Amino acid sequence: EPIPESNGEDVEYKIDIPANRYDILCLEGLSRALKIFLQKGELPKFTLSNQKLIRMKILPNTQRIRPIVVGAVLRNITFNADSYNSFIKLQDKLHQNLCRNRTLVAIGTHDLDTIKPPFIYDAREPKQIKFRSLNQQKEMQADEMLEFYSKDSHLKRYVSIIQESDVYPVIYDSNNVVLSLPPIINGDHSKMSVNTKNVFIECTAVDLHKANVVLNIMLTMFAQYCSKPFEIEPVEVEQVDGTVLVYPNLDDRVENVSVKKINKRIGIEVDAKTAATLLTRMSLRTKVIDSDTLRIEIPVTRADILHFCDIAEDCAVAYGFNNIHKTVPKTVCIGNQFELNRVSDLIRHSVAEAGFIEALTFTLCSCADVAEKFGKTIESIPAVHIGNPKTQDFQIGRTTLLPGLLKTIANNQGTALPIQLFEVSDVILKDLTRETGSRNERRLCAVFYNKTPGFETIHGLLDRIMTLVKVSYNENKSGNQGYYLNNQCEDTAFFPGRHAQVIANGENIGIIGVLHPNVIEQFGLKLPCSILEINIEPFV
Repeated sequence: EPIPESNGEDVEYKIDIPANRYDILCLEGLSRALKIFLQKGELPKFTLSNQKLIRMKILPNTQRIRPIVVGAVLRNITFNADSYNSFIKLQDKLHQNLCRNRTLVAIGTHDLDTIKPPFIYDAREPKQIKFRSLNQQKEMQADEMLEFYSKDSHLKRYVSIIQESDVYPVIYDSNNVVLSLPPIINGDHSKMSVNTKNVFIECTAVDLHKANVVLNIMLTMFAQYCSKPFEIEPVEVEQVDGTVLVYPNLDDRVENVSVKKINKRIGIEVDAKTAATLLTRMSLRTKVIDSDTLRIEIPVTRADILHFCDIAEDCAVAYGFNNIHKTVPKTVCIGNQFELNRVSDLIRHSVAEAGFIEALTFTLCSCADVAEKFGKTIESIPAVHIGNPKTQDFQIGRTTLLPGLLKTIANNQGTALPIQLFEVSDVILKDLTRETGSRNERRLCAVFYNKTPGFETIHGLLDRIMTLVKVSYNENKSGNQGYYLNNQCEDTAFFPGRHAQVIANGENIGIIGVLHPNVIEQFGLKLPCSILEINIEPFV
């Protein structure tokens, strides 16, 4: 019924769906879940038909690119315009999230009456595959097809999934008609319409679990439109080794959970009968075994239920988060700011008070930013490299804060001089002694950019920082007390004789100096530049 404020017009609701609730991504699943939640309906029992099964055979070549296929049939289904559009939209939504833009799973839906089983799932060379793709007027070879769709606004994002392979996956029927070229496009021959009565659904994949979840969601959401509601026709899939598996598997998964544990996890007090009612409202068939044990049948539609925590969360949702009484956690721990962050904040305030402006730069950078531009080789840098970086600007984790600040100055050269920037943040260093093979190090980096190097300004900042952390100057320049500068060092990034190591309490914590003109030129700068970069972790 229309709500009073609508004046009889249709009202549209915007509903945020959790990313893991694949069963309510379409109107059919959402309305079913609402009816069950409001106790106006029951969770349907899905069954498999017992007629002769269609078979699909997987050929060995598929193992080189996309080794898995599953399938099933929705027999004697009746669509209208709304339900057909919902069917198509659900495919798109699953492709975008669970299927990871078709890289893990690709869904193909076909009018079964236009094709003849058994089906063959093969992988062939592109020039051996030729067919007319969906809504196209002429046949194309597979390589021509990928070139064509690389310019398509919707499908171009999927072309790269198989383009570099020497074989492409393809599904044929017994008449050698191409059903689809997964994960790109279906054939036009088996195109569905609102008048389709028998739907063949196939999912090719690299992940069997996700393929099963996707297939089950597609089937269970729309089996209600079949002449025998909620009955699904399975398909036999002959594997490469000759074994035959039947899909889908619609068996419920059974879990026994403790009511006491649920109450403790959520912070409520309900008995077993109430907890069973709450979970049943969340589409989980629940029976009371005893006063503390519930037997829960998890349907195939609830692939998001992986752990006891998920069951407890569903119980909390049905109970109502707003109905849970807020309490102070029963813990003896007292929260406190992480000491390194506290020291970092104090240093930030002090450097800002000295006239420097704080910057926040990217944690990732290119190899050239930390090596070639400073006259060094990347092999000499303890950098953590990114596998298969998408851009040359982000190849490694930064080992120094300096490149980011120099790039910031390069992009703001119209600013009034002097430009004084600083950053307090982490760098990433390779460290094979750590479990992860790397470690973070908190550093302070400050840059002074002007017509003159301004080394005295940077040196003054170092003195100020050392005063704040209560490390006095060591005039003897030896021993493990105080700080001093050691100019007996060489670094290609700096002007010869105009740089030094910063030694604090006997430990080398960083470097100070005037950058070499070559470095300044490499970063697109034109004026002298003095810098300070030190590790602040020893002061914690």
